Amino acid sequence: MKALVFEAPERPVIIDAVMPEISPNEVLVRTKAVGICHSDYELLAGRYIIPIAYPVTPGHEWSGEIVEVGRNVTGFAKGDRVVGECVVRTPERLHHFGFSLSGADREFFAVNPEWLHKLPDAVDDKKAALIEPFTCGFYAVLRSGGTNASETVVVSGGGTIGLVSAAAAIGMGARVIVVDPLAARRDVALKLGADSVIDPSDGGAVDRIRELTGGHGADLVVEASGHDASLASAFDYAREEGRVSMVGINIGRKVPVVLGQIQMKNLTVRGCIGSPGVWPAAIRFLERTGLDLSPIQTHDFALTEAVEAFAFGQDPTRSIKITLLNG
Repeated sequence: MKALVFEAPERPVIIDAVMPEISPNEVLVRTKAVGICHSDYELLAGRYIIPIAYPVTPGHEWSGEIVEVGRNVTGFAKGDRVVGECVVRTPERLHHFGFSLSGADREFFAVNPEWLHKLPDAVDDKKAALIEPFTCGFYAVLRSGGTNASETVVVSGGGTIGLVSAAAAIGMGARVIVVDPLAARRDVALKLGADSVIDPSDGGAVDRIRELTGGHGADLVVEASGHDASLASAFDYAREEGRVSMVGINIGRKVPVVLGQIQMKNLTVRGCIGSPGVWPAAIRFLERTGLDLSPIQTHDFALTEAVEAFAFGQDPTRSIKITLLNG
């Protein structure tokens, strides 16, 4: 079979790999679709939030079909369409699938069924590759108390995590404003159902948010970009007694922020990473709301073209979500 391997930092290659053999407690999955995440580029660059070692196969945003079931496995059968969680536990330790444990950027892989969730028929294989990032956005909103039709949510950052956070808030009924300097991302936010979009490049985002909220500011701000300017503005966007959910990843940088606003506005600020404990709820939420996340998936490549796909995605202005398809 074919597999993408990061042999070392900045050394991605497609290799001919041996078909995996499953243990009695595992299932064999045929990959259907895998999304390329910003975190994959961190891995490719030689850094990640937990220790990593090379060689490693990336791929943590995936959908697949079970093609073989170990004799001790119950609850899953050949032909089941599944997705899998990223933060997983083995007997040895806690792993991040696709980082400290090789992931789904290969045609077949063995996996522990405890990490899996079955897909509803209404979600096709390609769209299902967005479930992992959606759970992160869903969790970012829930962790700060959720939202409803009485509230205004500002999402700062229109990359994948920002857009799925916006979609989660839209599905919960809130009025949603997305702030991003790239027109293509603002356009996708509107396709997802955002009420308003703002280009922060002219420095007027705070005034525009106040204008749209009757001078109050947002009930909930989801900071989803991790970029310095967005991080510095998150507290400015919030109303008094508002909430701020920090989900954008910023590794190792220091950003000047007016921390006094936390006290002055009596803000509730929460950091979050990943999506622990919310996968079943997030999948039901997508099924029942009928949210269509497909506008986020802007470019497709074959799995065997993964090296070219990673090179294409190095320029974040050219795409939002690149999806690798297997067959």
